[in-house]
Amino acid sequence: MSYLEYTVKTTPSGLRKVLYLNWPLAILVLAVACVGFLMLYSVSGGSMQPWAEAQMKRFGLGYAMMFFVAMIPIYFWRNIAGLAYAVSLLLLIMVEFFGSVGMGAQRWIDLGFIRLQPSELMKLSLVMVLAAYYDWLPLERTSRPLWVFLPVLITMIPVLLVLRQPDLGTSLLLIATGGLMMLLAGVHWAYFAAVAAAGIGLVTAVFQSRGTEWQLLADYQYRRIDTFLDPSTDPLGAGYHITQSKIALGSGGWTGRGFMQGTQSRLNFLPEKHTDFIFTTLAEEFGFIGGISLLGLYTLIIVFCIVSALNNRDRFAALLSLGVATTFFLFFAVNMSMVMGLAPVVGVPLPLVSYGGSAMLVLLLGFGLVQSAHVHRPR
Repeated sequence: MSYLEYTVKTTPSGLRKVLYLNWPLAILVLAVACVGFLMLYSVSGGSMQPWAEAQMKRFGLGYAMMFFVAMIPIYFWRNIAGLAYAVSLLLLIMVEFFGSVGMGAQRWIDLGFIRLQPSELMKLSLVMVLAAYYDWLPLERTSRPLWVFLPVLITMIPVLLVLRQPDLGTSLLLIATGGLMMLLAGVHWAYFAAVAAAGIGLVTAVFQSRGTEWQLLADYQYRRIDTFLDPSTDPLGAGYHITQSKIALGSGGWTGRGFMQGTQSRLNFLPEKHTDFIFTTLAEEFGFIGGISLLGLYTLIIVFCIVSALNNRDRFAALLSLGVATTFFLFFAVNMSMVMGLAPVVGVPLPLVSYGGSAMLVLLLGFGLVQSAHVHRPR
């Protein structure tokens, strides 16, 4: 009996699939989304409009899609991984010619009922195609140069397209996702050490070249670096966002000012309070306890994904679950680091909490794939 025949024969059906769902993961995802609804209600001044109601409708659609995806056998998702990557790549190319422009960037395709951001879809497609690639590749070839170059190429093609939009934050997340997938698949650590050494050398060269004839960056890019390292050098300009964010974080204290009592957000000192900087609103209103509670929910989601992957004997399913967990981790780690001044402001939303459609729907699709891997794992 072939592996595919065995998988089809052992695939659960009917009510058994529902019973096999990873229900703790589904409940945790719902709990985090409810935190988002609460915060969007708060930042709109105690109204369901314009953000909370729309977010709830999108989540309802995405949550239903998550369960639908979970019911489909995992071998189906393995078979279409290459197609999903190709479609995402095509959509990224279409953005170049037909994309909608917003906030100085051309990142979206307007479908009428939703503005789709293909770069978000690529995050999930990249995980799928790399998981399928390493499931197909024999283990003894994982660290051979040719077979290391191919996943690097698969990762860098969409990265270059996203950089043209421009979207530095998503580009960095794609690079990190690709690199971590390679690490999880067993690529030798020496490749990563070489990349790290090259990165350190490049950063050193960038700083050493400042003010010389061979300066590597433009003057305004160096000013952005100065602002990141010390926002007080331009408190009303480039450093305004992060300065106001730190004020909001600090004013929350241990227990916060109370629900809908945050002065920074209610008086509109806090920029992008419903999207990228929504975590600072939560920290101001619910304090350190509220912030660490949300971080605890995120951590539990990661743990359940990892446990599901470790208990799965199917290599594609395990790598896929770990890849979705990695993508989810990078989302909230970068966002929280950004609003706390530990990383540059690059425009990464807080997963399942920030207002937005594409990122949330893609994440819910990703959790649907994790559920599919969990439901259809060999037993």
